[in-house]
Amino acid sequence: MILATTTTAYDEALTGAAGGAVAGVFLFLIFLCVVLQIIVWAGMWKTASKAGQPGILACIPIVQLFILMMIAKKPLWWVLLFFVPFVNIIVVVIVLNEISNRFGRGVGTTLGLIFLPFIFWPILGFGDAEYQH
Repeated sequence: MILATTTTAYDEALTGAAGGAVAGVFLFLIFLCVVLQIIVWAGMWKTASKAGQPGILACIPIVQLFILMMIAKKPLWWVLLFFVPFVNIIVVVIVLNEISNRFGRGVGTTLGLIFLPFIFWPILGFGDAEYQH
């Protein structure tokens, strides 16, 4: 016995609609990520400017690592540690904690910079926190 399957225009329309919905959600998520990244960059720019560093450099990948080291008053060779797996996680926590401390903030701000950077970088940059040399 041979079973024959047929597709109808209805099935093809549903498949197309599902594909369109997936593409729409994907594009929305990309747009959301771009908006959140721009917010983080604005906060980092302003934070770097408060610390006496060129703000625009805080928005350039890799270069921003050097800016963060200068703000945290850590040796520049620590940038190499960002490229060592597992060590980079520890270095990020130490550097962000030191940046929080330099602006007179505590562990809460450090955790915010780690888990909610799109909220806490603008708070640090546009808020009333002042950089303490």
